[in-house]
Amino acid sequence: MAPKKDGKSKLQIWVEYGVARSILGFFAVLPRRVSISLGIGVAKIGYAVLGHLRRAGMRNLELAFPENTQEENLAILKASFKSLGRVLGETSQFARATPEKLAARVEFEFDPEAENHYKEMKALGRGAIIASPHLGNWEMGVFAYSALQEPINYLARPIDNPLIEEMTVKLRTRFGNRPINKTNSVSAAIELLRTGNILGVLPDVNVHPKEGVFVPFFGIPACTTSGVAMLAMRANAMIVPMCCVWDEAAQKYKLIHGDIIEPSRTGDRHRDVLETTAAFTLAIEKFVRAYPEQWLWIHKRWKTRPPGEKGLY
Repeated sequence: MAPKKDGKSKLQIWVEYGVARSILGFFAVLPRRVSISLGIGVAKIGYAVLGHLRRAGMRNLELAFPENTQEENLAILKASFKSLGRVLGETSQFARATPEKLAARVEFEFDPEAENHYKEMKALGRGAIIASPHLGNWEMGVFAYSALQEPINYLARPIDNPLIEEMTVKLRTRFGNRPINKTNSVSAAIELLRTGNILGVLPDVNVHPKEGVFVPFFGIPACTTSGVAMLAMRANAMIVPMCCVWDEAAQKYKLIHGDIIEPSRTGDRHRDVLETTAAFTLAIEKFVRAYPEQWLWIHKRWKTRPPGEKGLY
């Protein structure tokens, strides 16, 4: 069978889809608590067998928390895998979720003053960029926000299997969310923001030097997307740092936010991009410091280095 342009044959696409749908379908028919427990179990197996991810995670923790003992960082890493398993189990239940069920599982912790300011700016027609890290349950955050607040347009790179992509998009968009392809998305994103809409992004990952700027993250220069700052500047949009964290004591999620960030306006474009990017990256760092056991430490956040600087991995 001839391969497709992306290198995958139709057979491979259907086999991958069949496996993914079977796993998701199995999790979906289970009671929610059982599904989450099973997801956590799968994550524990992943921790045990995926040595390269463990090593990347421990290296990240050494860089971020040099004052910690190895045992302390190891405990954080294990908890991070558990959090990832919770994401898997919870996301599998989206097809059966209702606004009423989500309202009982997700608590919105919005500062009244910040919320009033946000509403005033929205009333003036300004759009908002929700900058969220891979922390807690980012899938639940976007999903619950659309069901209980308002729909979000979210930037995402499509999965390389179109059938799996269609399946995941169907789950994520049940309550009005809309995916925007990261590739060649600038014009569409600016138009959405200029007409007062919300754009969700996950800007806490390493990027190529052509796509980002170096700003401090845990005191270490990290190549961070410049796209968020440029979109905010061009569309006069607010940036709202936000994340959805799991509260073990309350047995529910809490959607929390940082201070609303206005794009820098010094007149120097490069400086404005740097300052705006540094501002939302600092907000993300505060989230991670507050909930280190729920961040995705297995991603090589500091992989790209400034010219001439030695690699950290």
